[in-house]
Amino acid sequence: MSDTLLDFFKAMADESRLSIVGLLTARERSVQELARALDLKEPTVSHHLAILKAQGLVTARAEGTTRWHALDKEALERLARSVLKPMHETKMAETFDAKVLKNFVAEDGTLKSIPASRKKRTIILRWLMRDFVVGRRYREAEVNEAIQAHHWDSATLRRELVGHHMLARKDRVYWRLPEGEWQDGGKA
Repeated sequence: MSDTLLDFFKAMADESRLSIVGLLTARERSVQELARALDLKEPTVSHHLAILKAQGLVTARAEGTTRWHALDKEALERLARSVLKPMHETKMAETFDAKVLKNFVAEDGTLKSIPASRKKRTIILRWLMRDFVVGRRYREAEVNEAIQAHHWDSATLRRELVGHHMLARKDRVYWRLPEGEWQDGGKA
């Protein structure tokens, strides 16, 4: 949860992005409309929208040649629910996560083994995701290199990260998905 909050606050730590979110709370808008309202250039607005989309806060739909952007209110509700979880649930999860990491991660940061249990494997995958930055595109070789710093079987772990919706891929290019989209069970 702390990564989710950190990413959210980084995305929102810009006056223009805050203004865009404020405008999108009322209704969906086009890049051109947002640029006029904020007195910004369209490429600048597109850049800010890309950051908000990477966090899962904004959605876009095409209508002819215009792309309409809207605030994803469900994403904000999910974030609020995760922040407002009872403290004891969070502490129990942190304790379990810490035990799993202690049991499967060596002092040098390498994995002793890949857990067979889905629940434990998910914790390891979340731990691996700390090496990937939101908004950055990675070649497959870069993904393999980052994973191999922790475990030799980058193919299996890379597939697991994609299967758990932590990384997305297209044409051998990978990117980190927002934590709100991650699936704990993955696809087996």
